[in-house]
Amino acid sequence: MNTLIIIITGILGATLTFYVNEHLKQGAVRASALLSLTVGLFFFWFPDILNNYLTQNIPPAFIGASFIGMVSSKAITHYSWLIIAGILFSIIYLNASHFFNGYGGALGTSAAIALLATLGIPVTLSKRKKITNGILIFRKWIFKKK
Repeated sequence: MNTLIIIITGILGATLTFYVNEHLKQGAVRASALLSLTVGLFFFWFPDILNNYLTQNIPPAFIGASFIGMVSSKAITHYSWLIIAGILFSIIYLNASHFFNGYGGALGTSAAIALLATLGIPVTLSKRKKITNGILIFRKWIFKKK
């Protein structure tokens, strides 16, 4: 049950941050910080609502997943990709968090890995089956003039 709640937290962190960023026009940093602060303060003020494991792990899982929601709408245009990225982040968070003990940037690194893996899914599943297609799309996206 705890694993399912962490996965739902990852999905909510990614999608809510993206929604506040893109639809409410608050900007990526403000959206992530505002939502993460809200979740952190909630569990700070009400530590006995859930069990000890969830009280300690929901705020960092939400903060890490909110890094995924900071992605531009040019890179991800549909919420289903954010849901997949949130699930991947949660799986990485649950299984690899002890590898990052003593190192900084674990949440951001896990979020980047989850987002890049999600962005690679359409390239991997394309009919052309060429990795160069993904590189060309990425290059067009990076060097596109505004």
